[in-house]
Order: sequence, then structure tokens, then C-alpha cells
Amino acid sequence: MGLEIHGLFGLLILAADVWSIINISQSSISTGKKVAWIVGVLVFPVVGFLFWLLAGPREK
Repeated sequence: MGLEIHGLFGLLILAADVWSIINISQSSISTGKKVAWIVGVLVFPVVGFLFWLLAGPREK
């Protein structure tokens, strides 16, 4: 049962990271900031996603 839980957790992290990368690429921030955000999400998947969710630019 532990393997299934870990697999599900990994899948959720992957989905969250893909969602944040799509949102970053569609945002109105500069290209350099987009690259920095995407690298942050790829290097630190959980922390990068959470930081983008909390501190990323807000679109209206």
C-alpha cells in the first residue's frame, strides 16, 4: 500500500508542477523572470510550486 500512496503523491506533485509551469509561461512577467520561476519549479518541485502559488504575480 505504501508504494501506491507514494506514486499518487508523486503524480500530484507532477500535476501541480505542470500547472504552475503553464501558468508561469502564460503570465505577463518578463521572459527572464519566467525562466527563473520555471527553473525554480523544476529544481525544487514542491517548494517552487508552493512559492509560485503564494508569491507569483496575480493576473486580473
